[in-house]
Amino acid sequence: MFAPAYLDHNATTPLDAGVLEAMLPFLRERYGNPSSRHEYGRAARAAIDTARSQVAAAVGAHPTEVVFASGGSEANNLFIKGAAACLKPGTIAVSAIEHPCVREPANDLKRLGWSVHEIAVDAEGRVAETDFSAALAQTPALVSVMLANNETGVLQDVAALAAKARTAKAWFHTDAVQALGKVAIDFRALNAAGVNALTLSAHKIYGPKGAAALVLDKRIELKPLISGGGQERNLRSGTENVAAIVGFGAACELAVARLEADAARLNTLREKLEEGVAAMGAKVFSRNAPRLPNTSFFALGGIDGETLVAQLDRAGFAVASGSACSSVSPEPSHTLLAMGVAPDMAKGALRVSLGRANTDEDVARFLQTLGETVNKLKGLAAVAA
Repeated sequence: MFAPAYLDHNATTPLDAGVLEAMLPFLRERYGNPSSRHEYGRAARAAIDTARSQVAAAVGAHPTEVVFASGGSEANNLFIKGAAACLKPGTIAVSAIEHPCVREPANDLKRLGWSVHEIAVDAEGRVAETDFSAALAQTPALVSVMLANNETGVLQDVAALAAKARTAKAWFHTDAVQALGKVAIDFRALNAAGVNALTLSAHKIYGPKGAAALVLDKRIELKPLISGGGQERNLRSGTENVAAIVGFGAACELAVARLEADAARLNTLREKLEEGVAAMGAKVFSRNAPRLPNTSFFALGGIDGETLVAQLDRAGFAVASGSACSSVSPEPSHTLLAMGVAPDMAKGALRVSLGRANTDEDVARFLQTLGETVNKLKGLAAVAA
């Protein structure tokens, strides 16, 4: 019997049943405001404290280093704009493949007298050492390089990069949203190397949308984006989304418990997928770089990615042509363009990001449908020509 297959887990993940169970009481009878002093409020505060400890444990941090936010975009903005507000205008260096919620706030700083250095990447999507050194020669005040790319899945050696940035006395941030739950993260070790802050998000690890965290070295001073009641160490005022935060904590516990088994299984599925698309003549991007175990980004020459996404959707397969947060733009992936991929090839890119529920059968059916769809589209193109 046909069943649709969800292959877009880097965009978001389904809510885990155990996470939902943990959240439900805080959507119903345990509805107190965590700033209230009565029993209802104390119960909500205790739940947030527990979740903070769970999130911290997932990345080897101390609970007092976890600042909750509404999403990865807010957490990234909090660090970049919040740190910049406490420093004299200077240079901020960000990699050319950053998510828009890092690139755009960095560019916003130009209006305040800052300059932006986009650090180049090589053909595999790894930070180019020569250009990183050139960026450090400008003595940047802030550096942000993502731990794992949301499109290619490429992993950066942020510990080594941060160690170099520390010699330039720069504050170093990494967007670890895509890495959480897929590879091990140790903030204590990263912090010792020179990483001052990292960003996490719940909905990428089978948790709810609307909860994220900035894990922050307490020696770093930030100006809050939102002022008010002083919640989250005065860094993020506003009544906390208790249910979502509880779900975030539960999702972190599950992610850590399942990480090793999930990574091994998904890596095997991805290898089968990439063998199949390569046999069709696809170009698999970043195949020679360390990557997330679940992510594959590839293109079949002469086929438009958005058209392919639509056709596969009709056939029951949810995939993406790039980042979900920039899907409204018809432009080619900025990540691939930064890697030197030709615009026509980049416009044909397709991202498959696997998850816990995906099976060998899903991959086999996808490859069969992909082949049939590509042949149909090529046939239509030939007739039109």
